[in-house]
Amino acid sequence: MFEHHKQPLLPRPLFLRRALRYAFVSMGIVAVSLFLGMVGYHVYADITWMDSFYNASMILTGMGPGLDIKELPEDRQDPVRLFAGLYALYSGVVFLAASGLMFSPLLHRLLHSMHLEVED
Repeated sequence: MFEHHKQPLLPRPLFLRRALRYAFVSMGIVAVSLFLGMVGYHVYADITWMDSFYNASMILTGMGPGLDIKELPEDRQDPVRLFAGLYALYSGVVFLAASGLMFSPLLHRLLHSMHLEVED
């Protein structure tokens, strides 16, 4: 996937192309996760799409829930709590994985440049 430590450093234009590709994949993962959260909140909490976007984005970024579950009707509280808990667990893993994926080309380039052998 990345060049071996004995290979020369990737030229800057190719590195930038690689970094952009990884950034777009990461943004795609986050966008799909955000959409799944929006659908879940819209279905289980029966709230508007904008409120669903707000709640899903707050959970996905680790800011905490934006919805006060106690304001929902009694019969909707438990399913929303279950969904919010599972979505929060999923979001924590996905956000960290997407962040790692996005920064992996930069970290690899940094480490690769430290291991290049200097020619006399």
